[in-house]
Amino acid sequence: MNEHLSHNPAEIGKVILQRRQEMKLTQAEAAALCKVGIRFLSELENGKPTLHLGKVMQVLRAFGLLIILKRKGMSHE
Repeated sequence: MNEHLSHNPAEIGKVILQRRQEMKLTQAEAAALCKVGIRFLSELENGKPTLHLGKVMQVLRAFGLLIILKRKGMSHE
């Protein structure tokens, strides 16, 4: 599995966009799969920093993605 170190919403959005494209889904299809609106998904993919975290997590789960939190400076295990 590929790991991505994301420092900001734009980088998270890029990962989500890439995953959607890997799955060969349109934004409308992906939004329906994730049970969110197309506008929300578009804003997420474009890195909008003020989106509802619960909905972001909902999209990540639907796409089979995880968020792993680590303290700065900790090495990969």
